[in-house]
Amino acid sequence: MPKITAADVRIPMDVPAASRDIYVDNYLKATRNTGRLMLFACDQKVEHMNKDFYGDGIDPADGKPEHLFQIGKQGVIGVLAGQRGLVAQYAADYPDINYLVKMNSKTNLVGTKQEDPYSPQLTDIEAVLQMRENGVNVVGLGYTIYLGSEYESTMMAEAGQLIAQAHENGLLVVLWIYPRGKAVTAEKDPDLIAGAAGVALCLGADFVKVNPPKPEDGRSAAEALRVAADAAGRTGLVCAGGSTVDAETFLTQLYDQIHVGGACGNATGRNIHQRSLDEAVRLTKAISAVTLADYSVADALAVFNGEKQFGYDNI
Repeated sequence: MPKITAADVRIPMDVPAASRDIYVDNYLKATRNTGRLMLFACDQKVEHMNKDFYGDGIDPADGKPEHLFQIGKQGVIGVLAGQRGLVAQYAADYPDINYLVKMNSKTNLVGTKQEDPYSPQLTDIEAVLQMRENGVNVVGLGYTIYLGSEYESTMMAEAGQLIAQAHENGLLVVLWIYPRGKAVTAEKDPDLIAGAAGVALCLGADFVKVNPPKPEDGRSAAEALRVAADAAGRTGLVCAGGSTVDAETFLTQLYDQIHVGGACGNATGRNIHQRSLDEAVRLTKAISAVTLADYSVADALAVFNGEKQFGYDNI
């Protein structure tokens, strides 16, 4: 896959002149000079609490939060996404990682049958900008919206304001958008996923993270995803990685999402961090081989199995 340069980066018109060079630099960092995003999602310690980090089938190393940062340092990723406090506690020891600060979060203790979901913003952008001033390599912000929730208007308003502030300061924004709530009967309906992608575009997001759709009309999931990628327009669409599956299955799904579905990268958490450090690092390299360098599934699987080398020099 050919690399892009600063001249190839399309800068949104809400980025002021004084911040355009910062925005371009952050975009190139986050996408490793490819235009595609490899997002290592590390926000589940709030979203799913400790369930995703300890238990059957999960490597014991995942019980310690530093495991995430060791993977980010030794592996090949675009950005490590996590809440402000998580990043603040470890970033000094891992200064070379590109960070995306997740600005809102909620636990899953209160289900949608009890109450429609609302994920409040946990801090203001000034706290993140102060971290950047302190030397933390913050390149972007993240925010989750639950479309269909009775609180969707509040989350959309918060996200819209946050995107304006982020762009004013040269930061990227990735929106997590999931249809969810009592009004939503099928969270992975292809039309709803495409609708979520369009909402992200209209709010001004640089990338949007959605769940892969589950079509029922004979199309594959990747074919249905193409509709969402088209709806996203100039907002890059990436898919959530979901629960852990074997490497070949995951890499095949990812390849199809990009080359059939038009995805602009991936956003993967559990599939990476629930493994041992060695295996997780190898999987980040295999995922990045597909995402950032257009490797075939077979070649990426060879990277995962240690039969082929892949690093930043290959991008």
